[in-house]
Amino acid sequence: MLKKVIVFIFIFLSLICNSQIGGVNSYRFLDIPMTARAAGVGGSNMSIWGDDVNLIYSNPALLNPTMTKQVALNYSNYVGDLNFGYLAYAHSLNKYGTVAGGLQFYDYGKFVGYDEYGQKTNDFNASDYSINLNYAKPFEDSAFNIGVALKTIISQYDIYKSYASALDFGITYHSKNNLVVSLLAKNVGFVWKEYTNTQAQSQTLPQTVQLGLSYKVAKAPFRLFMVYDQLLKWNLKYISSIDTAGKSNPFNASETAVDSSKFQKFSNRFGNRSDNFMRHITFGTEILLTKNFNLRLAYNYRRQREMTLPERRGANGLSFGFSLRVKRFGFAYSFTKMAFPGNSSIFSISASI
Repeated sequence: MLKKVIVFIFIFLSLICNSQIGGVNSYRFLDIPMTARAAGVGGSNMSIWGDDVNLIYSNPALLNPTMTKQVALNYSNYVGDLNFGYLAYAHSLNKYGTVAGGLQFYDYGKFVGYDEYGQKTNDFNASDYSINLNYAKPFEDSAFNIGVALKTIISQYDIYKSYASALDFGITYHSKNNLVVSLLAKNVGFVWKEYTNTQAQSQTLPQTVQLGLSYKVAKAPFRLFMVYDQLLKWNLKYISSIDTAGKSNPFNASETAVDSSKFQKFSNRFGNRSDNFMRHITFGTEILLTKNFNLRLAYNYRRQREMTLPERRGANGLSFGFSLRVKRFGFAYSFTKMAFPGNSSIFSISASI
């Protein structure tokens, strides 16, 4: 049975081998970490096993019976009028698996409308929503857990509406020695109603494949983790859409001097490849101070590279957070350094009911 599932996974992954990145996709709010735990560990906790219902936001294969009757609410007042949040609830079906429901939203605030002649029209709102239904079940008595999330995506900007359906599919292995390995395909689906019928380019979903692992060091109060994003796409460097030659970099206007020596060629090639490889990687740790209190620290190299200004690097890409649990209630907070002038804070409250 397990071999059949693994074969199905690779066939499933092959369906999204041409996925795109950058600014060519719609519904990019699906890429934003909307839980305090996910944001605190760099953007994704898709390979961390536990009883926190917020884990299913990053990977439906982390859904398990220990999350039953747990509800969680996450919220962030982002920048200006922008705010987003995530609500989830899980329930165990005993031998039939575990189900969960989730709702994520991104509100862009209120806008003042103008027509093509500069005349003021009606004010309007813009927002995105994703209604998620999750299901997960382990393989008989094995350490493998399979999960799936069905997403109904709704986007509305003034009078323009768009709808899509997507699927997240993951498999997680969690051993008795605290090793967790996860493979996940996200946002595989289609857009069945676009904003207008006259769009020059069809909308696409921000599809990705992720591979992650975590390990709780024996007799040590910390867990190490790493996530490799965009498993099926190598080049993650940003290229301006107006650069037909594909050589510009809007984050660095200077040009490197060309040296025809073999060492310079090797150095440039090695530096480009290592830089591109690191753009896939997020790594960090959870420090488990007590059973009910822990700290989180992570580094997202790609975020650091894309948010760096030529004149000021800053601490972009770093994130940290903490969680506290008192009896049936839990509280978590995360802080993410997005760019020099902008940061992100997310608050989370959970409870067992």
